[in-house]
Amino acid sequence: MIVYEATKSEFLSDVFDDELVQNICSNYNAKIGRINEREIRSWDNSMQYMYRVLNDTEIPNDAGIAIEYKIPHNSKRVDFLITGRDDADDSVVIVELKQWGSIEKVEGKEAIVKTAMGGRGLVETTHPSYQAWSYATLIKDYNENAQDENIQLYPCAYLHNYIDLGEQDPLVDPIYKYYTDQAPVFVKGDAGNLRSFIKRYIKYGDQKENLYKIEKGRIRPSKSLQDSLNKMLQGNQEFIMIDEQKVVFETALQLASEALRTNVKQVLVVEGGPGTGKSVLAINLLVELTSRNLVCQYVTKNAAPRNIYTTKLKKDYRKGHIDNLFKGSGSYINALENEFDTLIIDEAHRLNEKSGMFQHLGENQTKEIINASKLAIFFIDERQRVTLKDTGSLGAIQHFAKKHDANITSLKLESQFRCNGSDGYLAWIDDVLQIRETANFNSMTSNYDFRIFSDPNELYKEIQQVNQLNNKSRLVAGYCWNWIKDGKNKTNVHDIEIPEFHFSMSWNLANSGTWAIDEESVQEIGCIHTCQGLEFDYVGVIIGDDLICRDGKVQTDHTKRAKTDSSLRGLKKMLKEKPEEANQLSDEIIRNTYRTLMTRGQKGCFIYCTDKQLEHYFRDRLHKVEYTYSENEFFKPLSLVAEKKEDY
Repeated sequence: MIVYEATKSEFLSDVFDDELVQNICSNYNAKIGRINEREIRSWDNSMQYMYRVLNDTEIPNDAGIAIEYKIPHNSKRVDFLITGRDDADDSVVIVELKQWGSIEKVEGKEAIVKTAMGGRGLVETTHPSYQAWSYATLIKDYNENAQDENIQLYPCAYLHNYIDLGEQDPLVDPIYKYYTDQAPVFVKGDAGNLRSFIKRYIKYGDQKENLYKIEKGRIRPSKSLQDSLNKMLQGNQEFIMIDEQKVVFETALQLASEALRTNVKQVLVVEGGPGTGKSVLAINLLVELTSRNLVCQYVTKNAAPRNIYTTKLKKDYRKGHIDNLFKGSGSYINALENEFDTLIIDEAHRLNEKSGMFQHLGENQTKEIINASKLAIFFIDERQRVTLKDTGSLGAIQHFAKKHDANITSLKLESQFRCNGSDGYLAWIDDVLQIRETANFNSMTSNYDFRIFSDPNELYKEIQQVNQLNNKSRLVAGYCWNWIKDGKNKTNVHDIEIPEFHFSMSWNLANSGTWAIDEESVQEIGCIHTCQGLEFDYVGVIIGDDLICRDGKVQTDHTKRAKTDSSLRGLKKMLKEKPEEANQLSDEIIRNTYRTLMTRGQKGCFIYCTDKQLEHYFRDRLHKVEYTYSENEFFKPLSLVAEKKEDY
């Protein structure tokens, strides 16, 4: 998606006539959503500089210009593109524009600098050359036209407010040389040099043809962590880390070294919502730290991801090796202090207090993990707490870190890599489920395929259809139907029944810990416990009677949960002792459960609601969404699907 596109001559005219920023704002509001004043000022400033750079007769008038191009599969946007041809190839120059006036070098962290940003004081972020290079790499990775037609991408960065400090300038310090070689950096007074860089690759115009190829090119499927795991453990860089991901990665490596050097415990807390790359980062850190001969383990409370990873790796690695890398959260009850160099805890919000099948072993999993490690890295999203036993929290981590005299570092992940990179969808879901009020709650600006079905049979048929491509689509449900024990290894034993539609299916079978990847699993329905921490192409969600809508208010009803569901075990006792707290916790857990289920799909989410008022509420909210969609053939547009046309 491109916010603004034009030829060079049209761009120059828009700037000269003082119409460019207005055009960008109008397109931005239509395609992305509300805009903040800081971005408007940035465009107004930066485009004046780009006007001067491009106002050269040797840069062809019919070269293509694009502003704010959204990179596929994540929420990042490229500031400025110039397209054309050199003597041999189609060319695209990528310009990362920065308002920065100064930076500080950061030692010991690859491609990281400090700069003043957004009123937050000095913050660590990626070097602008790294940003430009990573964006170019992502475009090449995901756009088939860029690959198949051999479009050459030439990234650079332009800090037009930054004054050259000469030989001692931290911006071009030798520690950044690899990336400044890949993407040259230009500063105040370098307009002529940037112009020469552009003219080297844009010798002939293309009438925006390469813009069209980039915009309309078929998007390759985004990589799946579970499918890339083997290559990652072999040392291949399967995922390019961008912006705050890179900051987290480098900070974790530095803290691991610091813990060893100083013998002072370190705790790193990384907050991030669904699809922000927590698990990808966790595996990347496992690989890198292990390659540095550190004793490192990846930890999750939920067995589903570990089962998937073990199955994916068992052909190439001994079981003992795999088991030593991937551990359950209750594995550290008897661990010695500082026995491990680093423990990486994914889905840290799922940590329990006690361990063991009967939940009576140990004292507290968070405490035991911090005790056992020199560095503990907690990836956490408190809005994905889905059972009463989930005690993993920021408060608990901080409490036990202080008790162990550990230094605490906190970072956040915000960029979206799931739901087709749509921050808008995540904000919309949170607002629709009335978990929190969000900005842009009626704006979705992606090709994310969200549909509402009035008949669960139609929902199931669609999931079966999209699953035929690569076995990466699944049907899940809220835990409102009992899990039948007898005959549970047969799909003809139907737990979930919706009689008015003659719909009946089985919960996932008891004999499979790998429901998410088993070939026949599309014939079963998964629950929160079998899919949390994993992702699919498309997810179908059956919303049961525990989530309803009355008079425009989304409500929860814990009494509609199945008796066999252990998520709310202990609630009855809590209701007697602390009724207000119990009701608040159960409400939070039910909403979090559906939020988690509805964010498992990379490309789409389809829903069916047993409560018709909730269905109508979803339809009403979806009707209010302002969205645009690409004509890209790989995705379906955001859409409403009803049983009959008159349902609209």
